[in-house]
Formats: sequence, C-alpha cells, structure tokens
Amino acid sequence: MKLSIKNSVLSSLSELLKQNKQVIINANTTDMKAFPEMDESMKDRLKVDERKIEGMIQSLEEVAAQPEPEDKELYNFTREDGLRIINKTVPFGTILIIYESRPDVTIEAAATAFKAGNRILLKGGKESLNTNTLLTELWQKALTENGVDKCFVEYLNLSHSETQQLIKDNTRKVDLIIPRGGERLIQFVQENASVPVIVSGRGNNFLFIDEDVDFEMATKLVINGKKRISVCNAIDKVLIHRNLNNLQERIGYLVSNLREKGIEVWGNSVIAKMCTEIKEENDVATLCEEYLAPKIYLSLVDELEDAVEMINQYSGGHTAVIVTNNLKKAEKFMQQVDCSAVYHNASSRFTDGGQFGVGAEIAISTQKLHFRGPLGAQELVTNKWFVYGGGQIRE
Repeated sequence: MKLSIKNSVLSSLSELLKQNKQVIINANTTDMKAFPEMDESMKDRLKVDERKIEGMIQSLEEVAAQPEPEDKELYNFTREDGLRIINKTVPFGTILIIYESRPDVTIEAAATAFKAGNRILLKGGKESLNTNTLLTELWQKALTENGVDKCFVEYLNLSHSETQQLIKDNTRKVDLIIPRGGERLIQFVQENASVPVIVSGRGNNFLFIDEDVDFEMATKLVINGKKRISVCNAIDKVLIHRNLNNLQERIGYLVSNLREKGIEVWGNSVIAKMCTEIKEENDVATLCEEYLAPKIYLSLVDELEDAVEMINQYSGGHTAVIVTNNLKKAEKFMQQVDCSAVYHNASSRFTDGGQFGVGAEIAISTQKLHFRGPLGAQELVTNKWFVYGGGQIRE
C-alpha cells in the first residue's frame, strides 16, 4: 500500500473523530455505567472524554507525519559474480492486539500497525465493547473512503474461551500477537501462541534518590511519577540512599507531600520507624507488585549498587530513574539498570511513544527482541532478503 494512501486513511480517521466526539463520549458513558464496581485505576483507563479524543487525533496526525516504515533498505551487497543481495523492511502481516479497558488503543495502536502496512485484529475487554465497536466502525469508514479493504482493521467480539482458542489454533493466520493486559493474559499468550509475541510488560517502576541530590527536584519527580495511577510509567517504589543528609527530616517532607496528593506511603520496619505516616509492610513480595493504585513504597539502600541490584531483581524492566547531581553515578546507574528506559533527573512519565517523538505506540516492550521500549510504526516491521541474479549458480 502506498504511503500516500495510508496517510490519507489516517487523516480521514482524524476528521471522523473530530466529527463524532459526542457520539464517542456517549458510547463510552454507556460502557462506564455498565460496570459501576470498577476501581479508580480501571475507570481512568476506560474513560474517554474530549481530552482523550484530542489525544487520539494528535496521535493520528503524528503517525501520518512519520516517514515510511516499509521498504527501507537495511543492507546492500553485490557479489563478484554480479548477484545483488538487498535486505529491506516489510510488514509483519497480521497483528492481533489483545487489550483491556483502554479504548484509545483501538485508535493509536492500530494506527501504528497500519502505518507499517500491517492488518490489525483488535480484541478489547467486555467493559469497553460499545466504545471499541464505534471506534472500529470509524476506522472502517476511513478505510472505505480511501478505497482500502475495511478488513485491514477488524474488531473481534469474542468470549474469553473463544479468544483462548484463537490464540491456540491461530485460525485467523496471525503473524504477531501483542497482549496488553495483566500477567495472566501475557503468560497464557506466551505459553500457547505458535507465532511471535511482543510483551507490553508491567510497570512497577523504581526511582533512586542518591545522597548527592537536589531533594526538591527528587520530591517533584516522585510526585509527578505518581500523578496518574493507572499508567504503566508510574512510579511504585522509591529507593533512598541511607547517607542522605537530614535523612529523617527529608523522608518526612517527601511523605507529607505524597499524603497531600492522597497517596498512601508504605515501607519496611526500618523506614517506618522514621515517620509515623508510613505504613509498615515487610513482605518482600510487595517489591514485585505493580500497584496501579494511590500507593507508593519507600526503602533505604546503602549504595548505588544496591539500588541497581534491587531494580534488576524486582522491577518490571520498564522504566527506572536516578535523581543525583553526580554525573558519573548517573551514567553507571543508566548503564547497569536492565530496563527499557532509564532516566537521569527526569520524570518516569515520559516513557511514552508520543513523548519520545515516535507518535502513537502499539506497546512499551519490556523484552529485548524484537525491539525494546515504546514501539512505533518504524519498529512494527520485519525484514526480508531480495536477491537479484542473472542465472548465477553456486558451485
């Protein structure tokens, strides 16, 4: 498919979103009312308001402005016998995206895959059926308006068991699966899929406050890292250097600021003794948990190496932050921490395709193959060898 046609589809879809804002919000309101027992994190992910629609529109415009991901030459070699060997990018084919709650995935993730020339199968959760169905209808209208087969983007209204069967039997000839949800979903897909899987992993992100630090900055970054509790780039754990000056006073200051924002602060018995507003939690299992809640866990560490070790053992491999005035320590931390994105003196919440300049993202991959971090259209291709000859044979 030509780049101009793909971009025209994305532009048409952007216009349809603008024209149907209230219809989309109405459909989403129906979904929200059908599940009143949802927790705050799920409500935040499910809700679509005018701001979220504007975000979808902006993502479509950003993806349309990007260069062509397909047919990019990666390698070119001509042998002595004249045989030309070229390696170029090509689409995966058909991508199945399984996700929960977030209707914006229906627009943004699909747009990313479409820009790279892929067909998309969408399987959202039952809680967002009305919103997702409407958004898919708008997708198919944009495709049809531009002479493209509407089956390039399809929504699968399947039961839990039917979805599992699809994953196991691959009846739709899927080439790649991207599960965006809880660990049980991801584990099932990894164990049962017969095609490649890109894991959009959990957050459980750590921030390390060094002894040589601007503590006001550190506090600001912790607060901002917890501004939205439902996102995978939120901060869940804060590690504090034990040699920080005025340690007890500064812990109290941090806790007070977090409590003002309605965030519960937990920690083990050592740090809980330093501040009465810290709730004691000594079960090490909490270090592995992604909270998705107004909750944060504090812990003391002796050295930078201890912080790195804890992060590599317990985090989700998504994002890690160091706050320090020492550039050498920052470089060491960033090299040794095994996460898809590492930060020095900046908020974890920038781990996002749009913020990184790649436009809409299909996932934030926490594995090392095929790519890592926010996956944009440029990463949703594979490669293929094109060999041109004139009758050459291998002796």
